[in-house]
Amino acid sequence: MTVHPSLQNYADAWTHSIEAIAELVQPLVEGEWNRPTPCVGWSVRDIVSHVIGMETEMLGDPRPIHSLPRDLYHVRTDFARYMEVQVDVRRHHTSPEMTSELEYILIRRARQLRNENRSPEHLIRAPLSAEQTLEMGYRDRAFDVWVHEQDLRAALGVPGNLDSAGALVARDVLLEALPDVVAKDAGAPASSAVVLDVTGPVEFLRTIRVDAEGRGSIDGAPSLGPAVTLTTDWETFVRLACGRVRPAEVADRVKTEGDAELAAAILDNFAVTPR
Repeated sequence: MTVHPSLQNYADAWTHSIEAIAELVQPLVEGEWNRPTPCVGWSVRDIVSHVIGMETEMLGDPRPIHSLPRDLYHVRTDFARYMEVQVDVRRHHTSPEMTSELEYILIRRARQLRNENRSPEHLIRAPLSAEQTLEMGYRDRAFDVWVHEQDLRAALGVPGNLDSAGALVARDVLLEALPDVVAKDAGAPASSAVVLDVTGPVEFLRTIRVDAEGRGSIDGAPSLGPAVTLTTDWETFVRLACGRVRPAEVADRVKTEGDAELAAAILDNFAVTPR
């Protein structure tokens, strides 16, 4: 590959995860494509359709001209509607059509990566007619395909890759969002701290601090007197942060200490991804 060094980690993580997805779905028989996944309203086929669709947009392909049905109960926001178009347009595609298109997209995207000579700061298209830097686009795709790889593994009963390169990208993306969860969404008091202790294949200890002005930040230094300490395992952390489960569903896998009301508010706002 010839991508910029700051993009290489994301390119490698994306490659590993999307190849894992291709391997997972290649042997599926027609009925298995309809299995429900942790993404509400999305089947195995729908997740693969979403992945294909987002990769075509990274390639610069035009978006499908397609009207969504009105009875998609899980589509409630403009962002969800944007994402659903690439999914719904493929809802009746057969297993061979799905695997063939995924394989073709893999070939095209691999060629794009090999020939990539744009700078990380180069602006590219983002959802809803927005723009983002090439580096952010690479990071988003590495994150997205790893999370959806895990969705497919959950649906198909094939666990794995919880400690892959994509998992480390996901860790960084999810942790970056937590200061706002604690300081703004959960309303942690000024000059307080919340400790997050995560164990498992990817383990870490982080402290989210709220300063005197109510702004949140995160670091790896322990806090001697946190308002709340949350302890859980990596897989549960990901499922909560990606909105795949509600706190009550995994209450036995999350230990809380300290201010019970604040802990509940943090967990209620823990989901930081729109999908």
